[in-house]
Amino acid sequence: MKLADIAKALDARLDNASPTTEITGVAGIEQAATGQLTFVSNPKYNAAARTTKASAVIVAEDFPAINAGMLRSKSPYLAWAKAIELFYHPPTYAPGIHPTAVIHPRAKKKLGKNAHIGPYVVIDEDVVIGDNAVLLAHVVIYRGATIGNNFFAHAHAVVREFCHVGDNVLLQNGAIVGCDGFGFAKDDKAHWHKIVQSGNVVVESDVEIQANACIDRASIGETRIGRGAKIDNLVQVGHSCSVGQDTLLCGQVGLAGTTDIGNNVILAGQVGVSGHVKIGDGAIATAQTGIPHDVPAGATVSGYPAIDNRLWLKCSAVYAKLPEIAKAVRKLSERD
Repeated sequence: MKLADIAKALDARLDNASPTTEITGVAGIEQAATGQLTFVSNPKYNAAARTTKASAVIVAEDFPAINAGMLRSKSPYLAWAKAIELFYHPPTYAPGIHPTAVIHPRAKKKLGKNAHIGPYVVIDEDVVIGDNAVLLAHVVIYRGATIGNNFFAHAHAVVREFCHVGDNVLLQNGAIVGCDGFGFAKDDKAHWHKIVQSGNVVVESDVEIQANACIDRASIGETRIGRGAKIDNLVQVGHSCSVGQDTLLCGQVGLAGTTDIGNNVILAGQVGVSGHVKIGDGAIATAQTGIPHDVPAGATVSGYPAIDNRLWLKCSAVYAKLPEIAKAVRKLSERD
């Protein structure tokens, strides 16, 4: 593919390279070879851009000149994501129903056009699925679930009973939508009595739920995942939670029940949030933060209990110097 065509597709400005330069693929900046395209969006790799063997590099509009060709973009990382799409074409799945699939007769009548139903898929009674669905091996859709158009479920994904899933939703391997919430009440003999989880889960359109993530159904009412939210591997969303639009929940995040997460929130890896907590729009929690209280909109928090990130950095710097301080104190004590 010629650089000029790539620049047009990415809405980027070509600099320091011939428009007819042929690009055969994409690669990381340190591994790229002649004929390949790479990118820089993290300043950590700025130096590598000056020595890369790539024929062209996607860079910011104000990036300093380098020997390689440059595709200057307002958003290099987004342009890189689109560049990968130009060269990698994932498998396609022809419409059809595998003979080992088990589909309830009433569900079969409500299956949309162009569906690909793979081996050992199970679709229960009164399920509705829109057009262009792809359900790969061992996917299970429980009774009464409603799913929109362009649904894609990788092997072993599950949508439980009476859940609602919007358009363009992607479930990675082992993702579970609508498993029982963790609700138990202790009786007078100190035994745990299971609270029936009578609610459901609503997953709005354009959501991706990655491998082995679990979205618990509500005990009453609903658990809701907002439009465009992205949920990483091994995330736990507790019963009756609300996750806002375009929010990111990174790997191993855990939300206790009835947590309210706003729009455009980022919870980095292993963040834990107590129940009945509200996190405002645009807030960010850095990795391994523990959140036992509300977080205002736009805040960046770290540590446990969660505090302002700048204060946490100062505290961490002091903590790192404690051995040095203790050593100095011992020397003063010995001198006295």
